Amino acid sequence: MAIQWFPGHMNLTRKAIAERIQEIDVVIEVLDARLPGSSANPLLAEMTGHKPTLKILNKQDMADPARTQQWLAHYNAQPGTRAIALQASNAAAVAPLAAACQALAPGRGGLAKPMRVLICGVPNVGKSTLINQLTGKHHARTGDEAGVTKMEQRITLADDFYLYDTPGLLWPRIIVAQSGYNLAASGAIGRNAYDEELVALELLERLRQDYPGLIEDRYKLAGVAAMKDEEVLEAVGRKRGGLLGKGKVNTQKAAEIVITEFRNATLGRITLETPGEFAQWLATGQQLDAERLAKKEAKAAAKKKGSRSAPPA
Repeated sequence: MAIQWFPGHMNLTRKAIAERIQEIDVVIEVLDARLPGSSANPLLAEMTGHKPTLKILNKQDMADPARTQQWLAHYNAQPGTRAIALQASNAAAVAPLAAACQALAPGRGGLAKPMRVLICGVPNVGKSTLINQLTGKHHARTGDEAGVTKMEQRITLADDFYLYDTPGLLWPRIIVAQSGYNLAASGAIGRNAYDEELVALELLERLRQDYPGLIEDRYKLAGVAAMKDEEVLEAVGRKRGGLLGKGKVNTQKAAEIVITEFRNATLGRITLETPGEFAQWLATGQQLDAERLAKKEAKAAAKKKGSRSAPPA
């Protein structure tokens, strides 16, 4: 099942960013430290690729520390890019970000050349919390759901420092299947766009491979790595009282438990992807998408040819 979610306001956001980017000095992209590759917007990279970029790996307190270091090294090796891991609700951690922007655009500053920063990211990545910490005020609404911010706003951090906030933006077609599931598990995609049981099963497959001990500790299970995903989901339901009549397990309730406890880090510090894994997923997704496009074009060409050769009625 391919997960896709691109509400109408996101198309307006894309247009607003395309218009705004010409006058922007630095782009801050807020990522989810638990899925940095999946939460990095390729559409945004296409629109802002020539601008210096500060990658913020937010929710680092929920992510696997070793994998966070891998992602920081990956992004810091890219030209014109700096990456920082932090917890957006920590004011002390957020305070140095203005200086980091200044380092990326040293020619900007002062009333004659004010710093102009665009901050963006996928929905529910913690961007609004970060903005509120930067300003010390509640400029942006926050919430544990996708799509809280609906319109662009300009925020003055100093007389010579302007921050442009944009609504959370996904991209029209998610070609990396794993990214769709990871984004759904994190809460970046609206609930009406995916099946929670399927997302929970995909999440459990990942956790069984990389973090079986966390599942065993949380749900008092044994031998999780050798179990099937469906078996783990049912076991979670039995352990947590998700039972229907005649001993049948309420797998929907079990799925909600697994997803919720991943999102709030009750399961532990987890990162769902490494830079190397994501690169492989992306290559596969690009190949499949190219094949899909080629088939579509061939079908359209055949249809067009057939209409030309058909005898007149």
